[in-house]
Amino acid sequence: MTIDGLLRQAGIDPMEARILLAHALGCTRVQLVTRSRDELTPQQISHAGMLLERRRQGEPIAYLTGEREFFGLRFEVTPDVLIPRHDTELLVELAIERLPRGGTLLDLGTGSGAIAVAVAHERRDASVSATDASEAALAVARRNAERHRVAVRFSVSDWWEQVSGRVDLIASNPPYIPAGDPHLSQGDLRFEPRSALTDGGSGLTDIAAIMAGAPAHLNAGGWLLLEHGYDQAAAVRSLLEQAGWQQAQSWRDLAGIERVTGAIRPPE
Repeated sequence: MTIDGLLRQAGIDPMEARILLAHALGCTRVQLVTRSRDELTPQQISHAGMLLERRRQGEPIAYLTGEREFFGLRFEVTPDVLIPRHDTELLVELAIERLPRGGTLLDLGTGSGAIAVAVAHERRDASVSATDASEAALAVARRNAERHRVAVRFSVSDWWEQVSGRVDLIASNPPYIPAGDPHLSQGDLRFEPRSALTDGGSGLTDIAAIMAGAPAHLNAGGWLLLEHGYDQAAAVRSLLEQAGWQQAQSWRDLAGIERVTGAIRPPE
C-alpha cells in the first residue's frame, strides 16, 4: 500500500490523517506529498493503521503523537497531563507582562509545565517555580523544562500544602469545569485526566482554594492570575473583590471570551 492509499482509507479528517501518518513514518507532511506513491512496509502500515484507528475512536491527536505546540514551543504530553490549549497562552502573556524584572513566579497545578516553561523561556531574568499534586505530571513537566533548557523548580504540592515563601506573581489554570458538565464526556476531554478538568463540584471550588491561600504566598502588589471557564469571569471577579483584592479584572482570549481573571494583593 502507498502513502496515498493509506490516506484515502484513513476515515478521519484529512489534516489529522496527515499529521498521524507523518508521525508514524518519521517524516514531514511535505515528504508525504513527495513520497505519496512510495510503497509502505507491513510494519509501517501496521503502526500507521493503529494510530488512525485510535483516532477514529476519539483519542486526542496530542496523545497519539506525544506532543503539542504551545506559545511557539513543542511540549511533550501524555495522558497524565492536560493537553495545553492556545486559550491558555493569554495567561502566559499576562504573566510575562506583569512579572517585574528579576521577579519570581509560581505556577500552581502545572501539569505539562506549559505555563511555567513558557514564562521561563521568555523571561530568562525571572525565577520560576511550579507545583502539581501528580508525580507523573511533574515528570512530564521536568522533561519539558529540560527540552527547552529552562530552569524551573518543580515540587509536589496539593495547591498550598507544601508551598513556602512568597513570590511576585501567581498563575494557575486550575480544574474549573463543573461536575456533570456534558463536555466532560465529549471529544478530547474524555481522555484527559479528570482531576485536571473538574473540581468535582461547582467549578469554583479549587479557584476559591487558590484565592484563600494566595495572600500568604504573594508579595504585596503582586498579581494573582487565574484561567477559568467561559461563563465564570463575573463570579471569579466577585470572589476576589469580596476577599479584598484590588483591581480585579478579566481579559478576553482571541475568541472574545473572558478567559483569565486577576487582581492585585493589597498591602498589609
